[in-house]
Amino acid sequence: MSSVLGVSVGASTVHLARPHTGNSAANLDPSAFDIQSIRVAPTMRAEELAAEAVGVALATTPEIAGTAITYRNEQQAHALRAAMARQQLTDYELIPETVAAVEFAQATGDVRGISSLVVYDLGSSGLTVSMVDTQTRQVGHTERTSEISGDYLDSLIREQQIASGRIAHPQDEAGLAALDALCREAKEQLSSNTAVALPSRQGLVLLTQENFESLIMLAIETSARRAREVIDRSDRPVHGVLALGGSARIPLLRGVLERWMGVPVIVPENPDTVTARGAALLARPMRAAAPAPAGVTPATRSATAPSGAAGPGANGQVGGFDEELSPAWLASGAKKRGQAVTDWMAAATSSERKPEINGAVLTVSALVVVAAIGLGLGYGPQVLERDRSSDEVTSVPTTTPARTTTLEPQIAVAPETTEVKESIAVAPPRPTSEEPPPPTPGPNTFTVPGLPPIVLPTIPPEVLPPLPGAQR
Repeated sequence: MSSVLGVSVGASTVHLARPHTGNSAANLDPSAFDIQSIRVAPTMRAEELAAEAVGVALATTPEIAGTAITYRNEQQAHALRAAMARQQLTDYELIPETVAAVEFAQATGDVRGISSLVVYDLGSSGLTVSMVDTQTRQVGHTERTSEISGDYLDSLIREQQIASGRIAHPQDEAGLAALDALCREAKEQLSSNTAVALPSRQGLVLLTQENFESLIMLAIETSARRAREVIDRSDRPVHGVLALGGSARIPLLRGVLERWMGVPVIVPENPDTVTARGAALLARPMRAAAPAPAGVTPATRSATAPSGAAGPGANGQVGGFDEELSPAWLASGAKKRGQAVTDWMAAATSSERKPEINGAVLTVSALVVVAAIGLGLGYGPQVLERDRSSDEVTSVPTTTPARTTTLEPQIAVAPETTEVKESIAVAPPRPTSEEPPPPTPGPNTFTVPGLPPIVLPTIPPEVLPPLPGAQR
């Protein structure tokens, strides 16, 4: 039986959703999904983690025939394509987050009768407000801000706990990250409890629902005002609001949005995984699920060769995928997948070297045979002489510019390289045995052995100036 996979890529968490058998958009059970959530490590990008998770899921679950991944904007879509290409994964499709959310909301009937919908998505890294036509799935207008986010609400809790004196300020980044995670957990528990008390190394995180709402009231009011401004700028009527993201669990949020919007506010169950489940409903099987051939394991079928990640590394990571952060149904195949990567790269290296060596041997052998035939036919001296002449010609720099002159073009001087080539190509004239006869000696001719005859010119007497004291 084939299956599909839906993936949502958030700034802090990657969610994977697999619908149970028979659970589809036509007959949907919102809770009939296998959900896996993977926290994004501070040193890793969410897109890279999503690509790793999809690769491991395909390796461990060969019946997955289609994968759909949501993206927030074109920049994230480009990053996802690059990350998937590094994992050599091609059987997937990218779907906008808003479209996946509307698909799930329509399948559950939560937005039935609502034609113009506002999608309010308050995630860990920011707030996105979009105007959507539920009939055409067209996004009319969208805006995003990072001033209000789930991380910002966590920081409000952290600063309040430190200011109360119950929590000591962490001394390093690791301690600060641990305290932020504890504050996030307290926020999530307050969605169903009236008070929480969570111990930590720095002290006790103690918070009540009333204190929490007073801390975040200004931020929630600001986010609702931003959403109202988006609606006003879009100049379209609104019939409902769909609240998504992990922070949508806060009970205070629904009341504030209804007061500012004046329309019903829908908060689905588990609003942080709505886009992943909607992507699973939209995933189309791209390949028929079939048993692996003999000798081929599921890990080999989806083995990848990411750059710099050929196999298991330190800290139990396989290609950058941390097994400690991976869910149960993904971690079991991580090591198998890493071994498959190593075997694949070794096989590719050994098979690619042989053709290069054979080609070099054939080339050298062909040159030897041609040289032997040329020498046997008597062309050896000519060939050697021609090679020597070619070497002499090529030794002259060919970049010498042609000399220019202001004379007419008919008497322009040729480039130096042409003169050199002609002097080499044309043989010098041979000396003849007949020499021209010497000139007939005259009265003013003097001969010197070893030199040509010397003729002195005759100077008239009157040209010479008179000597001093001489009489005329």
